[in-house]
Amino acid sequence: MDDTNQLQRRLKLKHVVAIGIAYMSPFAVFDTFGIASDVSSGHVPAAYIIVFTAILFTALSYGKLVKKYPTAGSVYTYTKNILNPYLGIIAGWITFLAYLALPMINALLAKIYLSAALPEVPDWIWIVGLILVISILNIFGVKLAASLNMLLVAFQFIVGVLFIYLNVRSIIKGPESLISISELFPSSMGISGLFAGAALLALSFIGFDAITTLSEETIEPKKTIPRAIILVASIGGIFFFTVTFFMQSLFPDVSVFNDIEGASPEIAYTIGGNLFLSIFTAGALFSVFASGLAAQVSASRLLYAMGRDNVLPKGFFGYLHPNLNTPVPNILFIGLLALSSLFLDLTMATSLINVGAFTAFSFVNICVIANYFKTNTKRTIGFTFGNLIGPLVGLGFIIYLWSSLDFMSIIAGLIWTLLGIVYLIISTGFFSKEPPKIDFEELEM
Repeated sequence: MDDTNQLQRRLKLKHVVAIGIAYMSPFAVFDTFGIASDVSSGHVPAAYIIVFTAILFTALSYGKLVKKYPTAGSVYTYTKNILNPYLGIIAGWITFLAYLALPMINALLAKIYLSAALPEVPDWIWIVGLILVISILNIFGVKLAASLNMLLVAFQFIVGVLFIYLNVRSIIKGPESLISISELFPSSMGISGLFAGAALLALSFIGFDAITTLSEETIEPKKTIPRAIILVASIGGIFFFTVTFFMQSLFPDVSVFNDIEGASPEIAYTIGGNLFLSIFTAGALFSVFASGLAAQVSASRLLYAMGRDNVLPKGFFGYLHPNLNTPVPNILFIGLLALSSLFLDLTMATSLINVGAFTAFSFVNICVIANYFKTNTKRTIGFTFGNLIGPLVGLGFIIYLWSSLDFMSIIAGLIWTLLGIVYLIISTGFFSKEPPKIDFEELEM
């Protein structure tokens, strides 16, 4: 393989974890608390336990596939090589929706936060400004983006710890008490609401999988990426549970708030006044910026993998800048697509994320299951559990999440899928040409 058209291994475990957490956006726990509490009847911490357990099985599936295929491309790469080359292209095409929609959502959130603070500034300024800044940073190298994300993620966790401290202080001073073990889970009558809340909160974990697209830029990817996947999912799960445990203890009933969807800022004001509300808002903005930075990194690498394979025009999508070693055309392309957030709302952008992410999760578990039946490895109890039972559990939960999608999400996904199929038919001459395969031995290093 031509070394000039190959990404360089510069990322260590700390960099990959920082990008994964930034993509996942720790502050998502605050954005979803109010509505999740309402749906689960005040059992958000338990809902996080359930969704984390389910997501962990999918995270383990990702870890197994990264060891087998340590290259940029993620679900596209796995599906193409284990199931079918054409199916891999469609899986990559649908998954790209999530990578594409997250920069849109972050631009929209930035507009919402900053327009509230500075209403005299036109909304489009914030959207264009955010996209322009993250595009420039990503052009100058993945390590720069990763290092900046480490600082932004650290600030978010500091705000989260301060949030927990102020919650605990309010609980000690007031009549409330911490949730007991017996109160953590609802009675049998509330189980359906608990699982509905878990389905909603699954969106909080979207992003742990995106770091697989960095495999080709990571030092010792077969060891580092699987470890990073588990770390990102676990750190997120622990943080989400801890924050919501104290929030739910202080406010077991969110109906007391004027706006359930905006419960967290009201809680921030209640426990810390205007000063902490300002700090909390800054944390939310840093979260939006970090997530947008990480999302563009992942999306541009997915396009690069498909361009290098000639699935997309190689001259554009498979190009790396000779000095910066970044896929500059892809970064600019993602930035231009993200500008569509000028015309979309959060509901539509979230729908696109759901379809893309659930497709990725489904195909990853299916790939591990299919590989179980293809491999000649001895079928021990441990091997069967890790490569068949575990992925089946993960797939079962993802199927449940599919059933929770609204009608518009399904329609948007179907339209996007049909466009991908039409492109595939045209580009392969009605399936007469098979997409090229990557020689993984040249990329493991």
